[in-house]
Amino acid sequence: MSARIRITSLILRVLLGLLFVVFGLNGFFHFMPTPPMEGGAASFMGALAATGYMFPLIKGTEVVAGALILSGRATPLGLVLLAPVLVNILAFHLFLTPGEAGMSVVLVAMSLGLAWIHRSAWRGLISGGTAD
Repeated sequence: MSARIRITSLILRVLLGLLFVVFGLNGFFHFMPTPPMEGGAASFMGALAATGYMFPLIKGTEVVAGALILSGRATPLGLVLLAPVLVNILAFHLFLTPGEAGMSVVLVAMSLGLAWIHRSAWRGLISGGTAD
């Protein structure tokens, strides 16, 4: 791996990992205020909260996946765990709060960049065989 790719990977890992660890922990400890929501966004978030388990599951996944990405030893696993979370974050903002989709697009782009850097980890998954 070239020096430029190693530095890019490190920057993406630290930014993405920290974002998900911090915002995941915020879901448990509420140290940052949550902006008010209206309409479909508020209804959706209310429905998730009403289940009693969905927010802890999502936020726990964010913390674990963010820590795996930060560690650098299990970045591909962290990206796999984050994939459904990122799809839902992006869809939420595109469909329910379209004016606020910018950060979710950046998160997806960062994840795709890391996935590309670690593309050798996906060989077995994509080919249907082993990654030998």
